[in-house]
Amino acid sequence: MPFSLSSLRRSSRRSAASAGTAAAATSVDAGGPSRAASPHIVSPAAAPRAGWLAVSLLTLMVGCSAASNGEATGSAGGPSGAAPNMGVKGCTALMQKQHGQLKSIQLKNGSPAAGTAVPGVPDLPRPTKAVPAADPVYGNCVLRVTEHAKEPPVRFARHDYSRRQAFNADGSRILIASNDGTWHLYDGRTMEYVDELDGPAGDAELQWHPTNPDLIYYMPSNGLGMELYELNVRTGSSRTVAEFGDRLKKFWPDAAAAWTKAEGAPSADGRYWCFMVDDAEWKSLGVFAWDMKEDRILGKMDTHGDRPDHVSMSPGGKRCVVSGDTEGVGTRAWTLDFKKSTQVHHKSEHSDMAFDAQGRDVYVSIDYQSDGGDVFMTDLETGKRTVLFKTYLDHSATAVHFSGRAFKKPGWVLVSTYAADGKRQWLHEKLMAVSLTPNPQVKELAFHHGAYNGYWTEPQATVNPDFTRVLFNSNWGSRSDMDIDNYMVVLPEDAVK
Repeated sequence: MPFSLSSLRRSSRRSAASAGTAAAATSVDAGGPSRAASPHIVSPAAAPRAGWLAVSLLTLMVGCSAASNGEATGSAGGPSGAAPNMGVKGCTALMQKQHGQLKSIQLKNGSPAAGTAVPGVPDLPRPTKAVPAADPVYGNCVLRVTEHAKEPPVRFARHDYSRRQAFNADGSRILIASNDGTWHLYDGRTMEYVDELDGPAGDAELQWHPTNPDLIYYMPSNGLGMELYELNVRTGSSRTVAEFGDRLKKFWPDAAAAWTKAEGAPSADGRYWCFMVDDAEWKSLGVFAWDMKEDRILGKMDTHGDRPDHVSMSPGGKRCVVSGDTEGVGTRAWTLDFKKSTQVHHKSEHSDMAFDAQGRDVYVSIDYQSDGGDVFMTDLETGKRTVLFKTYLDHSATAVHFSGRAFKKPGWVLVSTYAADGKRQWLHEKLMAVSLTPNPQVKELAFHHGAYNGYWTEPQATVNPDFTRVLFNSNWGSRSDMDIDNYMVVLPEDAVK
């Protein structure tokens, strides 16, 4: 390979932006942790895009309203309704007009057929906010969600992470973060700015309620205080859901923080959660599983100072996945009593969990130490590993993120690739839906147009529960690590099935 494989390894994430920005105020006391901004691969320097082509965005000028699933005003309050040629309504009409089908690639033995087209990224101007634009290669509708230069937040506006659900339960709201530690809501249908959240700050690990669109859970920044809160985004009222401190100090007297370390999520139904526990010096103490319905700790495990990269509950609520890089330990899926585990990877890399077509919990990740740079899935109960596709093609490589948040469409995962190195290949710099099967089907969705320049410029695409909306972050070719906005790909209801 043209670079060291060690440069491909993932590292933990950074919640504060670079020094000198207001985001520094969101970090914990000196010596505390932060999400890392280190890249996962080092892409060769590329000249900034200049002289954008005067390409029309295919804006839709129609005078009729388009029927669309979920067009009704969201229950979370704020602005609603948009011109029929704007927002998700406009995208729906555009897709009906084009009568297009998602382009698919059938993989065999981890690779597409010989001669598969490798289109270049089209040189397009940055989309106008909320105006539907057709991706000229794949035909899907792309919307610009945020415009941080003209509306709050004034610094970059991006969704949190690929492993986090950015859409509320009915799709009426999108959760957006700024590098000053504030959290914001946008209308999920019109793309209008709604409000800044009062309460969550910094790395507060926000999680939408799975069925109530008004409710969101959050923690103190970096888990300090060992509490879980619930915020009603319609009324602004909040309440304490759980206080873990006294209980955790019985197990670990020095316990000071309980969190997932920025990347975890509860079970798909929101009932079961997994947390890691640190002391005031950020030394790892243990991991525990918790049942929200009964407010009961189900099991715990001492880590003896071996700090996980992050922890997360499986979608089915049966396994606490503890992700780490310690040799001989790696990433393991534990039963909730921590008496039995399944080895799912020997490292801690970018990953997510999802339901396969049979509703089983699977772990999806990449193995940079394998000969092919394999993207794979592992059954959390049996440990069976299935290679989905290879990333080391013709001496090239790419960084990758996964989002398995489409729980209502089991059997699919969203993949976003970025910072490719070497000759362009079929999978580079784009968003794809990949079936969780041997020899999977790949549906190409859109290019993200990001020019890699550090952590914040990663697309980190995430998907809504029914795989009809995809969000990604992009600097749209500017190479700036601050000029970042959020974008949406709107897909047909039957995009994956």
